Amino acid sequence: QVQLVESGGGLVQAGGSLRLSCAASGRTFSSYSVGWFRQAPGKEREFVAAITWNGGITYYADSVKGRFTISRDNAKNTVYLQMNSLKPEDAADYYCGADLRGNWPPRDNSAMNYWGKGTLVTVSS
Repeated sequence: QVQLVESGGGLVQAGGSLRLSCAASGRTFSSYSVGWFRQAPGKEREFVAAITWNGGITYYADSVKGRFTISRDNAKNTVYLQMNSLKPEDAADYYCGADLRGNWPPRDNSAMNYWGKGTLVTVSS
């Protein structure tokens, strides 16, 4: 079992920055990859970024490449998503997920075994 809790969402102006956190508990944190996904109203949940168990490899959606950075601190059981140069189209509920089966890159929702409840990011133009 893995429990995930996202935090750090909020309202930001276009061009601004936010850092999201995903705190994990349960199974050994350093044993699985973690992905960030997002879902805007009326749209399907889409992949944003992922990081391997040791942080050695990261993977990004084209839409966020160069603006977002995923990282993890295994000592704190936390994965971060630093979001810079935010655009109105980045507004969504952001979810982190745990991939216990070793899918890489975990671009599909089905790759995640566990999900958090999400944190809302709003970007004003």
